Amino acid sequence: MDAQPLYDLAPVARLMLLGVVIALGPLAWVWLRNRHAPPAQRLRVLTLVTLFLTFDLVLFGAFTRLTDSGLGCPDWPGCYGSASPVGASASIAAAQNAMPTGPVTFSKAWIEMIHRYLATAVGVLILVLALVSWVERKRLSVSFVWPLVTLVWVCLQGAFGALTVTMKLFPAIVTLHLLGGMGLLALLRAQSVGYAMAAPGHAGPAALPDRLRLALVAVCVLLWAQIALGGWVSTNYAVLACNEFPTCQGTWWPTMDFRQGFTVWRELGENHAGDAITFPALTAIHYAHRLMAYAVLAAMAWLGWRLWSVPGMRATARALLLLAAWQFASGLTNVVLDWPLLAAVGHTGGAAALVVVLTGAMCGTRRARQRDAAAATTAPLHLSTPIR
Repeated sequence: MDAQPLYDLAPVARLMLLGVVIALGPLAWVWLRNRHAPPAQRLRVLTLVTLFLTFDLVLFGAFTRLTDSGLGCPDWPGCYGSASPVGASASIAAAQNAMPTGPVTFSKAWIEMIHRYLATAVGVLILVLALVSWVERKRLSVSFVWPLVTLVWVCLQGAFGALTVTMKLFPAIVTLHLLGGMGLLALLRAQSVGYAMAAPGHAGPAALPDRLRLALVAVCVLLWAQIALGGWVSTNYAVLACNEFPTCQGTWWPTMDFRQGFTVWRELGENHAGDAITFPALTAIHYAHRLMAYAVLAAMAWLGWRLWSVPGMRATARALLLLAAWQFASGLTNVVLDWPLLAAVGHTGGAAALVVVLTGAMCGTRRARQRDAAAATTAPLHLSTPIR
């Protein structure tokens, strides 16, 4: 049997058509519910729907990775040159018979292809957002540039999805693919905040003092670093290197090889020389994520406490504190219960929710500062008006 080409573009048209069909449901719902609303309102609702579906896509991507379904179809964009596992049943059966516990099975092929269908539908929705934003650009108070940037971003994300398959789950590529999904959430959330703040009568949050805003930025940076470390743990299957808490392997500082563990450009399960990666390297990957978690959780708890008393920020503070608790609980469950699927997917979901919450806080308070600055510049004009 000839080897299956890594790239087989034969089913592209059918996959794109399927993505359009899936996207028609959310598009029809948004149009029917908001057909009499102004363009900015329709775009805001469509952005929120796309954000919700992108969040679901990130969760399903985690499910795909955690069930070892990333190579359920060994080519891209289809499955053995077909648009679904149904058309590839003979090839999948042959691969499964040759290696019953291997990467290709019928269930894994379906999981992988459903992930691609969802990704295509999200891409269609983002394309619609970009097109409508461009057409309505003169009537919108929010720049059309960000929807265009999001469209470019989702295309790059699709390219990394292809490389994830064709480079056989190369850890650096898989981690970048995860970060790309989180970046997509951040871009969509920023746009939804922009539409909301521009709506008439929307008060929004208060502007933050300089030091507190700097703290918010610092927590965002820490969160992104921790997500990158978490992706590196997951893509290298290093979760089980430490299966106890708070110690690891019976000690507070186990034997670790940070140099090998954080050699970025290498194959899955190998070091830079092509040999099997060592257990101390996996331990270093796991323990670095755990140590960073202590700092991130403490920073989020402090920030949530400080934001609690800021006008318009109590909901953000509450969400931040609850999600920090969720991340601690789900992360601990992954360690002590040997990485259960539900906890592992939930841990990724908690990280994605934190990206949405903190991005919303960053963009909302930034726009509040701009609003206050604009009001301050016009105030002297009113004060200087002579009283008659």
